Amino acid sequence: MPSIIIRKNEQIMMSLVHYFVTKENYSPINVQGVKDEIWLENLDGPYRVIRINCNSIINEEQYKFDLFKVQHIIKQIKKKTLSWKMNALNICLDLDKKIEPGLFNHIETINIKSLNDIKKNKELKEIFPNLENELLDTKDGLDLIINVTHDINEKTYKDNKLFEKVFSPKKIIMTKLIMLICIVMYIILGIDSNNFFNIGINALVNFGGNNLLLVQSGEVWRVISAAFLHVSLIHLLVNMYSLVIIGTQVETFVGKFKFLFVYLISALVGSLLSLIFNEANIVSVGASGAIFGLMGALLYFGYHYRLYLSEAIKNQIIPVIVLNLLLGFMVSGVDNAAHIGGLIGGYLASMAIGIENKSKLRDKANGWIVLILLIVFLSYIVFFVK
Repeated sequence: MPSIIIRKNEQIMMSLVHYFVTKENYSPINVQGVKDEIWLENLDGPYRVIRINCNSIINEEQYKFDLFKVQHIIKQIKKKTLSWKMNALNICLDLDKKIEPGLFNHIETINIKSLNDIKKNKELKEIFPNLENELLDTKDGLDLIINVTHDINEKTYKDNKLFEKVFSPKKIIMTKLIMLICIVMYIILGIDSNNFFNIGINALVNFGGNNLLLVQSGEVWRVISAAFLHVSLIHLLVNMYSLVIIGTQVETFVGKFKFLFVYLISALVGSLLSLIFNEANIVSVGASGAIFGLMGALLYFGYHYRLYLSEAIKNQIIPVIVLNLLLGFMVSGVDNAAHIGGLIGGYLASMAIGIENKSKLRDKANGWIVLILLIVFLSYIVFFVK
């Protein structure tokens, strides 16, 4: 079979795309209106965006306009990925030798004329140490095309499998179990109060309502049990509706045991903050603090998968959190301290257990450290300061 000859720039571009996609976990970006250039992104990479440009740039004016275009596209990517800062590597394959590339507004431009230029580039070798050994180097166009296509398709197949594992529907167990416990406990409270519409204060205290004096006296279990009790039928229905909507999503994304951990930690942190801000005679109950924790978990998960969930974060998750917190401040009888505590606890708990295929060991360790310090600090205030 005869070999296929491809242009040198195309050969370099294909070799670079192959390396960054298969070895450095970058993904192609669909950028409308561009020609002879490829954009790649990896939000956890040393460069969040890499642009490989085959277009000819022959003078300073053209180079400055090209940088302006790169900045404009990066701004769009920042909006899409909810990123404040975004460093980019701009690889130009046809840049006039009179033009001095460099760093401008977090965009590092380098001039590459051959595969040897890539291997000799100290900056690239420092940031991507495997580049020299892993870069495809062949003059046979057909062989290059076959290798690049095969390896990228294989990488895409593995990525799709991981994506399906995270986002595919799963059997919901813990959400239903928590709902069942809440409903059963409400029936027991209703029988004890002889009223199924509004539960009496004595029943709430007897069955585990959160109260400062009782917790300080040694009944520490109340900081968890209170998350399974409700004061009225409306209170129960609203929280169970929220739990089935949010809990189902979180349990699908993180799994049943991680979901349970997040729920209980959120309830714990929410209850501790509630004890700090509420008066000693207040009895606090409800799953809403833990549900806010699930929203915190959803926020943390969504940030790591923001390429897919950025619109949901901006238009659904954040507005729901803000709206509910505002309602908590405006409506009397709402324990907003528990909501805020639950939100923080859920976020930190998610950080501690990590997101599959996304979280680094350093992030998990930081999550555990901050979470433990927060619980210790809140407990100290509750038992020794309050």
